[in-house]
This record gives sequence, C-alpha cells and structure tokens, in this order.
Amino acid sequence: MPDRLAKKVLVIGWDAADWKLIDPLLEQGVMPNLKGLIARGFRGDITSLDPKLSPILWTSIATGKTADKHGILNFVEPDAESGTLRISSSTTRKTKAIWNIANQNGLKSHLVNWYATHPAEPIRGVNVTNLFQENAPPSHETPWPMAGESVHPTDFAADIASLRVHPRQITPDAILPLVPALASIDPRDRRIEMLVKQMARCASVHSVATGLLEAEPDFDLAMVFYETIDVMGHYFMQYHPPRMGHVSERDFAHYRHVMNGVYQFHDLMLGRIIELAGPETTIILLSDHGFHSDHLRPAVQASMDDEHAAMDATWHRPLGVVVGAGPGIKAGQTVYGATLLDIAPTVLTLLGLAPGADMDGRVLIEAIDAPVSVDRVFSWDAIDGDSGMHPSGRRQDPIASAESVRQLVDLGYLAESPDAKAQLEAVRRETMFNLGVVYMTTRRAAEAAPLFERLHAELPDEPRFAMNLAHCQFQIGRSQEACDILERIVARFPDAPDAKLLLAGAMMASNRTDEAGLLLESVERETPDRRDVCQTLAEVYLHQRRWADAKRIAERLYAQDPDDPRALHALGSAEMYLGNLERAAELCLSAIERRHFYPEAHYMLGVTLVWMKDFPHAIQSLKAAVSMQPGYINAHRYLASIYRHMGDRASARPHREQAERLIASIKDGAGFAAELLQDPPMSPEEAFGRSA
Repeated sequence: MPDRLAKKVLVIGWDAADWKLIDPLLEQGVMPNLKGLIARGFRGDITSLDPKLSPILWTSIATGKTADKHGILNFVEPDAESGTLRISSSTTRKTKAIWNIANQNGLKSHLVNWYATHPAEPIRGVNVTNLFQENAPPSHETPWPMAGESVHPTDFAADIASLRVHPRQITPDAILPLVPALASIDPRDRRIEMLVKQMARCASVHSVATGLLEAEPDFDLAMVFYETIDVMGHYFMQYHPPRMGHVSERDFAHYRHVMNGVYQFHDLMLGRIIELAGPETTIILLSDHGFHSDHLRPAVQASMDDEHAAMDATWHRPLGVVVGAGPGIKAGQTVYGATLLDIAPTVLTLLGLAPGADMDGRVLIEAIDAPVSVDRVFSWDAIDGDSGMHPSGRRQDPIASAESVRQLVDLGYLAESPDAKAQLEAVRRETMFNLGVVYMTTRRAAEAAPLFERLHAELPDEPRFAMNLAHCQFQIGRSQEACDILERIVARFPDAPDAKLLLAGAMMASNRTDEAGLLLESVERETPDRRDVCQTLAEVYLHQRRWADAKRIAERLYAQDPDDPRALHALGSAEMYLGNLERAAELCLSAIERRHFYPEAHYMLGVTLVWMKDFPHAIQSLKAAVSMQPGYINAHRYLASIYRHMGDRASARPHREQAERLIASIKDGAGFAAELLQDPPMSPEEAFGRSA
C-alpha cells in the first residue's frame, strides 16, 4: 500500500454545481467559504459521463467505474419481491465503493444521503441512506416514520430521525434571500411550495451531516451529498438572468434570484462543514456535471407539477466543478482533464490504499503535494474481507429483475395492473437504453448494438432506439444497414435533423457522397441554431473534407461556448487541415484540458505535432489516443510511420501490425480499407487530396 497522505478525507457532492454561476459569485465576495477552500488548494473542471443521470454518475464517482461495471443504470428499478418499482438500490450495485474498500482495511466511514445507498450497508461508522427523509407527512407535528434500513447502526436511527427538517419548519425568513419579493407573491403559488420542500430536504442533509461530524468526529472517510442545486435548477434556472423568452416579466422579477441564493446557501453550509471537519481533514468538493445557465439553456419550461422534471438531462452541461484542499493537497493548482472516474482512485491514494486496476479513472497526482507512485491491486472485488457490502444473495440485476417480474405477472403470481406493468416495461427499456449509451460513449458499439437491436425490435417506431441502433451499425462498419434504418426514420420524421445528419455520414461511408452533400446543406438551412445539430454538422463536414465549411460551423459553436471540448476539437481539426498548425495545436490542447479522456483530440494534436515536425511530443499524444482507444487505426498508423521515419523499426512494427489487423476487420468499404493501408501524410503538403 502507498503511504497515507491524509488523516481524514471528506468528499462533498454538490449535484450540478457549475463554474459559470460560481465564478461571478466568487468575484462578488458572496461565497467566501468556497473561495477560501480554492485559495488553499486546487480547482478545475471535471468531465461528466453519459448518460448524465445522477444515480449513475454519483455511483461512478464512488466506485471509479462506468455504469456497466457498477450496475446502477436508472433512477428507479424493478423490485423482484413486490413486483413494483423502487429507488435504485445498494443491493443492485455489483462492485465495491470506496467506503467498502475502506471498511475492508479497518477504516471508519460516515455516509450521508449518497445516491443508491439504500438499504444501508453495515460499514464501520454511520451510514445514512438517500431514503432517510422520504415521505414527510403534511404536518411536522405528525409522526414521521423513517424507512427501514435507512440508518446503520440502527442505534443512531432515532437521533438521525430527529435531525430531519420538515417543510413546515422552513420559515419565510429562510427563503427571503432566494425570493426577496416573497410578500408580493400569491401564497398558493406552487413554486413557493416547491422551493420550501427542497430547502427542507437540503437542511435535513446538512443537519444530519453536521450532527454526525459533531457527535462522531473520529472518522477516516466522510461523504455527504446535496442534490438541491440540481433539483432547484430544473425548476428555477428558467427564471435566472438573462430572461428567457417564455418567462414573463413578473415571474422573472419574482424568481430571478433563486439560483444565486441557492449557491450562497450552499456556501454557508460549506463554512460550517469546514469548521467541524477541522484543519486536519482533506476536503474534495465536486459536482457530477454542470447546468446550463445562459444562452445555452434549452427552450423547455419545467412545470412545478412535473415529477420527472428533475430527470431532464437536456439542461446538464458536460463540465462540472472539482475543488480540493487540506493535508496532502497542493495549493494554488488548477487541475486539467479530471473526470468523475478519477475521484475514487484519488481518495483511496490519499487514504493510503491502492486503487483497483479495474477502476476506469486515474489518480490526480498533479493535485497531490507529495511524490506519488501509484501501485494498483488487480481488483478489490477479488480480495476477500469485511467490506460491509450486502451479501450476494440480495443482489439483483435491474434488467433481469424487470423481466422476471413481467414473467410472474404473465403467470398470474402477481396481480396485473395495466399501469404498473406498463411502468415496469418502460423502466426496463430505459435501463437497457442507458446501458447501451454507456457502451456507445465508451466506444464499445459492438456491445451496444444487440441492446439497441432488441429495443428497436420491441418498439420500431421509437426514434431514439432506431437512431442509436443505426449509430452502432455505422460505427461497426455496417453502413448500408444504418442507411436502411435512417432512411425509414427520415421518411417517417422528415423534420428530424439528427437522423438526416447520421444518414449523411452513413451515405458517405457507402460512397453516396453527392446525396450526402445535398442532405447536409438542407439540414444547415433548416436548423441554423441548434447546437447539437451544428456540432454533428461540423464533424460530418470534416469527414467530407469540407474544411472551410467545418471551420465556419465550429467557429459558431466556439463563439457560443468557448469551453466546450467538442467545439474546440472540431475547430482545431479544421484549422489543422487548413494549415493553421499552431492555432490547431492550441485548440486541441484546450479540448484535452477540459476533457482528458478524449482520444480524438489527443490524436488530432498528435497529427498536428507530426506536421510541425515535433515527433517526440507527437508520439506522446498518439500513445495517449491508443491507450484510451486501442482500436484507433489512424493513431497506430501514425505511430508506425513516425518510428520508421526516426529509424526505429522495432517500435514501428507492433503499431503497423495492429493497424493491419484492425483494417482487415473492416466489414464494409473496401476502398476505405485500401486507403488506410497507405502511409499517412507526414506534412500538410502530403495531405492535400487525401485524408489523415
């Protein structure tokens, strides 16, 4: 095991916290506690994962693993015992979280409100699950029983229950900082009711967290999760300045201060947490993603009676926040390229425990104030010991459970309710869809394809399932099959720009270049302002070698959001092919700073450096690309050519052989494969007329 660098580690989760809102408040001096934390430690962006659903993401943070490995795939899941739905459960998680690893090594952990921790695992310390405050009664004077297994040890249950805050205990004075015009608002306004409810939930989490830190200060690891920024954002970010078109002047005047007030409230809570934790505690504060707050907000109005509004991921920005300070942490640092998957390995390292080699993240060694040699164990799941996990007999697969519940209903063992059965089916499909998205976004299209094939067979008229199946087919070289599906979608939904864009890409892969060009031009005319469409359009123009068109679209994206790594990469790629190599290198580096796990950006930076004749740094960038995506044919081709150019044929050979194996596996597009067998262009002059 490595040396222990921190006596205690406290991880604080602020769901959906975003620098775009925080930085102006820091400049105004109204978030002094976060500002102080940053001053004595590090800050940075942290890249989220897909799908951007909180239970999935916070479990990835706690395990260092993607959702296919940890098993939490949705907000809710089937309960095989009752035949109904339940909140995603700790018994579904199929790998150890950092508190389990800590427990196995004799360390003591406190957990408060972390996603998917119910029922409470029997770990050393106190475990308060994310269901400890559910089902508040109408009156705070009415008994409020706590869900069974919400707290471990059970001896603490009564004390935890007493620390909960009922919405009726939230006074008008408590919400005036968020709604200064409260006196002029109709008290029957559902928005006030929603605000009060969320403030009570937030206050309950904070009350329990501070109560634990006071009563049980002897811990090694503590983890506290606040969901309020995200939930309030879904309901109130539409009223944040500048005023959105659908928001009335009156509503804007009433609710424009809510989100800034929520952030300032979190800063007040942070101050108390820091005080109780003490100077010997190392603190890491992070969010799972950001939240659109400016001109990039979706034109979607959240209704106060929409119980699913908080699940709408269209508001989520891919970059969240990460801050760290305390013993073992460097001061004055900016961390680049962090991802959610890096938190678990970093926390384990601070505690003197080796990360697992099966964890998908890295240790943020640049943030640690000591030389660190990271030695990994093969897998903590393979090491026996008292981890505090529930026994395997309680574990269930959410997709398999949904199918077993459906079978029990069909056989008559469970009562059939049309609504309940339909809900179970919808959850099963969404869970399978989310798993497919995980595979797709981690570049495993071949594993995603069977899931989308099944979903498409079940609901052939559902565009999401058809689109994702077509995308998989395109990725694995089945371009004609992708074209067939996409042409049916476009015929059925002629106003679907996403389908047209993907169809254009599949047409180009099938050598239908002229048709693809006409389709692209129609998409650009029809949807000039949709950011997601423009992003795909830029990428397709790059694929078509229409460099000037790609640059024009990418510059539009960059002007809208200069922190978007995909926009930076697209613009950098266009600049490279146009011969502006220094600008291209700067843009690709900026993309990598914002999203380290971005093999395409590492590759494009590598090619740019090759063309600039900086071969040593080009090798570093291209090796990063193939380490993240071992099947990256062009990166292997370039590495082979660079090593041959440098006279190092021994190093060139494995990359050339790997490229040839990968090229031989291409099912469609013999002409494309033949082109790949050529040496890649080593300069802009060589590149004219053919792809890099």
